[in-house]
Amino acid sequence: MKESTPLLPGATDASGRPATLGVMGGGQLGRMFVQAAQAMGYATAVLDPDADSPAGLISHHHIRCAYDDTEGLARLAELSDAITTEFENVPAPALAALAAQRPVAPGAACVAIAQDRAAEKAHFARCAADGSGVRPAPYAAIDTPEQLASVAADLLPGILKTARLGYDGKGQARVKDRAELAAAWGRLGRVPCVLEKLMPLRAECSVIVARGANGDCVSFPVQKNTHHDGILAITEVHEGAIEPALARRAQAATIAIAQQLGYVGVLCVEYFLVDNGQGGLDLVVNEMAPRPHNSGHYTQNACDVSQFEAQVRAVAGLPLRPPVQHSPAIMLNLLGDLWFAPGREAAVTPPWDALLALPGTHLHLYGKASARPGRKMGHLNITGPTMAAVRDTATKALALLGLPPL
Repeated sequence: MKESTPLLPGATDASGRPATLGVMGGGQLGRMFVQAAQAMGYATAVLDPDADSPAGLISHHHIRCAYDDTEGLARLAELSDAITTEFENVPAPALAALAAQRPVAPGAACVAIAQDRAAEKAHFARCAADGSGVRPAPYAAIDTPEQLASVAADLLPGILKTARLGYDGKGQARVKDRAELAAAWGRLGRVPCVLEKLMPLRAECSVIVARGANGDCVSFPVQKNTHHDGILAITEVHEGAIEPALARRAQAATIAIAQQLGYVGVLCVEYFLVDNGQGGLDLVVNEMAPRPHNSGHYTQNACDVSQFEAQVRAVAGLPLRPPVQHSPAIMLNLLGDLWFAPGREAAVTPPWDALLALPGTHLHLYGKASARPGRKMGHLNITGPTMAAVRDTATKALALLGLPPL
């Protein structure tokens, strides 16, 4: 990333062009980044091929082209003073090309590591080896039939995951023995994969940090996460959600991961809480996302700085200050399934009026043109004076939506 002086909100250049932040990707994370940037006084530019992309619809500029389109990248660089990304699968070479002209955060090298599970786990292992990180689950990379045949017996049962492009539970399979492992690798197309030893999972959590080009790094509170069918369903953030010593260790490990990458921007790292065999829990690092994260959406209503404002600050080179959570919070993910009542083929709007009548509810919809099962359509943040009050409201909200209880 090119070093630069802070890009001040509302500034203009000699031609009168306003300070502009660019983003690769136009989904909901890009939309919320754009909203945060515009609230602070920046103009925005989005590169996304979808004419109806949620971020593109509200941005000052929408460049509709493929992520590796040479002319489109040149146009984004021309319009923007600094550039970020809203999803990890943007081509790393495209970020490298942009970085030759403008500050880009995160950099191509960091994104490339997050795009490859084997490289990602190797980085986690290096951080753990120097004492500053948390180890990943025991694993083996499988790129060839020879590597498949030589997998250590103690890695089974395990989870086979594609090394690239897997998300929300996609591109992975549980396997009990070598026969199932071989069959699963075949179903996944014999692409490069990582086999992870199945761990005695008790809970999941994540940590979001923001790091500036000057090395300053701040951490949000630890988020306790519940997944349904591989997709995040509920995030709880309050004192005692995670045992304090484990929470401090997760935050320190996440900062170490960001520092050793030389990362700039917002980074989320996910962890497993596993049985340590002695009646307690231990941390195992799972994966990282080089961007804001679904589990951090609660920060929009429960913290003095949201993860999206932190992303704006890091990209623009503005000061990062430790975020303060002022209210306990629960975040509910809203998938497209909610629009389809049992037995109905046509979409029906969920009961937002009843939900918004509940105390401490904050609805965030992503502006997507149509709902479909499994599609992330929005989220509901719930805040309150106490965690008991928040859980009471969440229980009522889940019942109204027809979702499983806490």
